Amino acid sequence: MPFWDDLRQFGPDATDHVSLEQARAYCAQLTASHYENFHVVTWLTPRHLRPAFQSIYAFCRWSDDLGDEVEDPVRAQELLGWWRRELRKLFGGETRHPVMVALAETVREFAIPIDPFEALISAFEQDQVVRDYDTYERLLDYCTRSANPVGHLVLYLGRAYDVENARLSDATCTALQLANFWQDVSRDLDIGRIYLPREDRLRFGVSDADLNAGRFSPEFAALLEFEVTRTRQLFEQGIPLIARVPRALAVDVDLFSRGGLAILRCIEDQRFDVLSSRPKLGKLRKLALLTRAIVGHLTLPRSGRRSVSDHAQERVEPRAI
Repeated sequence: MPFWDDLRQFGPDATDHVSLEQARAYCAQLTASHYENFHVVTWLTPRHLRPAFQSIYAFCRWSDDLGDEVEDPVRAQELLGWWRRELRKLFGGETRHPVMVALAETVREFAIPIDPFEALISAFEQDQVVRDYDTYERLLDYCTRSANPVGHLVLYLGRAYDVENARLSDATCTALQLANFWQDVSRDLDIGRIYLPREDRLRFGVSDADLNAGRFSPEFAALLEFEVTRTRQLFEQGIPLIARVPRALAVDVDLFSRGGLAILRCIEDQRFDVLSSRPKLGKLRKLALLTRAIVGHLTLPRSGRRSVSDHAQERVEPRAI
């Protein structure tokens, strides 16, 4: 069901209530119908965790669509404000929207606080007023709300949330967000957003005029190579998390790290020209990444899980995927 149909049926003016079974089915359908670089819920995800993952993904999907699909920033902010009120009602014991009905069960079962959900909404509200980032630090601050809360939610589902795991998760989630920014430079330009920090653009001599015109140049290639390099370093910082989470989630966490690193490698394979065409992973490449993640966890004892150096080497091996 397209977003606008969903908004008419379940938005601020809706009065219908749904059962928990209907809410779960809605979140499952929504999760299955949106395809990112990897499926959020794979057949490897433990069956008993799938409804929880689907409810969280559905919350993120609605938050994202309210921020991105509504072209009027004022209206988008109004709708995000409504979405926050629905969230707070959930934590007050009242639910109506199917996502909130399903999410309420997840919140209760895994004792998840409201903070990561509030942070995500805050990030989408920021998207309505901030279209360019002066510094890398400001971009990282945005990632603490746009990406890192998702990792925290996954840790809660794995009953593995602690300070160190959250720190490692933050490195991975920030890296994934940045990798998607570098992958989608052209798409973001089309909607008036620039995530390449201005201080870096000035450093490498990439003018606003050239960037907005989508002109690829040696200066742009050097800029993106710089961003890809430090994004890879963030991925490598987060890789130890794979050995710290429950075995049931480790393959999924590993897959997202591998997928992010593969996106960076796709960008390198295009000589950093993300303006002419969007780098993306083909089906065979995704299958190879999934196979590596599975084999790595089936053949090694927990203490022998993939190390940082193992993952890092994937960027310099001959092209095998």
